[in-house]
This record gives sequence, C-alpha cells and structure tokens, in this order.
Amino acid sequence: MSGAAPAGYAPPTGPGGSGEPTPPARRSRWLLVATVAWAVLLGVLTWVSVRDDGPTVREQRSLAQAGPVVDRAVGELVAAAGDRAVALTPARTEPGCRVTPLLDGATLERGVEILDPAADPRAVLTEVADRLPAGWQAGVRVTGDGPRLRADAGEFVLVEGRPAGDGRLRLTVRTGCRPVGDGYRTPSAQGGPEADALAAALRALAVPAAPAPELLAAPCPGGDRQARTARVTLDPAPAAPATALAPAAGRAVLFDTPEGYAYRAGAVTVALTGGDLTATTPCR
Repeated sequence: MSGAAPAGYAPPTGPGGSGEPTPPARRSRWLLVATVAWAVLLGVLTWVSVRDDGPTVREQRSLAQAGPVVDRAVGELVAAAGDRAVALTPARTEPGCRVTPLLDGATLERGVEILDPAADPRAVLTEVADRLPAGWQAGVRVTGDGPRLRADAGEFVLVEGRPAGDGRLRLTVRTGCRPVGDGYRTPSAQGGPEADALAAALRALAVPAAPAPELLAAPCPGGDRQARTARVTLDPAPAAPATALAPAAGRAVLFDTPEGYAYRAGAVTVALTGGDLTATTPCR
C-alpha cells in the first residue's frame, strides 16, 4: 500500500512532522532574548552618546551642569544693558517638575532688572538684543501684552525680557525642567564697593534695623570681572526716599520718579524701587 497521502488530504503535522509549528514556550523565550538584547544595545548607544556627543535634548544636562551657562548669560545681560541702572535678582530653584514620567527634576531661573522709568521699553529691549552675542539670535517682537525679548543662550537655556511695571524691565534666564544632579551652586561673590554703597544708603534712610544684605554675582563676559548686587528689602518702604538719599547722591542722580530713585556712587549704581534697595557694580 502506498504511503502517499491521497489528493486533497493534508499530511499530519504532529511531533516529528516537517510542518511542526514552533511551540509557544520556545517562541516566548526568543522574544524575551531579543527584547533584552535590544534594551542592552540602546543602553550602550545612549551611554556612548552622552559621553561623546553634545547634548541634543534638555534632559541630558542636569541643573548643576546648566548653572554656569545661566550665570554667564546673566553677565551677558548686564553687559548688554550698558550704562543703564541694573540690579541682579535672586536665583530661584523650583523643584517638583517631571523630566520624564519616572524622573523628578527642578527648574532654575535668574534675572536682571533694568531700572529706567523714562525710557521706552521696546527701545531698551531692542538695544539689549542688539548687544547680545550673535549666536543667541536675540530679537524683540511686540505682543498684545507689550514688547518681548527672546534669545537662546545655548545648552537649552532660554532668555526672555519684558516690562515689569514700576519703571523696570525684567530679563530672565531659565533652564526649564532638568535633572537636579548635584544641584545649583551660586557663584561666589568676590566682594567690592557695592556693600559699602548699600550701607551708606541705609544710613541715609535711617533704617533702624535693616536685614542682612543678600550678595549676588555673575561673571562678566571674558570672565575676568563680576557683576555684583547687594540688596535688601525694606518693609515698610521708605516714604520719602529722594529727600533722604539726595545728600548721598549729590549730582549723580539717574532718576527721581514716583516709581523710584537711583544714583551713582562711584562705579556703583544705588537704586530704591518700592521696598527693594540695591547697590550694583556692573560689567562696565
């Protein structure tokens, strides 16, 4: 009797048959091996990229790594303000954001305030934008809320500027959400005449018990100097600052308006806006 299967009859596919399907367990093992191998390959490629390549996404730079970029950007903004009265604002680190669904992060923001109540905000922002490094691609546009400066300081650090009221323009430098790493460390201030100028202003205002001043610093372009601000917040704000500060200001008054009062004491700019008293050594 012939062993050939009759026409139209499918041969058996049991164990040992040439048409035996792959058992489910064996197929699952191969899928697991392939998945693990792919994950290992991606991990190796990521490590090599982080080690050898520049950052291509913000998440590749921690807050500790982005901090010096922010500090240098602040110095560039001070220099771009030229002879105008400026003051550094305190750094703000805000935790609680999410870098990825599995990784917590934080944001860093530093700033510079330009104090010039009589100036046109758009003109000042345009002047600042024109003086910033060409690679930042800084520009100013007019929105429904007024003029806005925007620039890219590199390493995914954003620079923005806008009117802030009370005769001030606020320039901010932001990192966006980053891994914290070792955290942000403020630049060590070298100290200078701004502390003495602030103390003289406090004496002129007859502040009985002023809080300890906060000293802020940022490297000027070139890295050989620092911009520094010594600042205190007075509560309540002085009622008649112009009268009290006029003897210290002499003929070096920069502005005397309802929004504030500012003068030069040598190379230092002293300004009082609201309750914020600042003394700043700029990058000139």
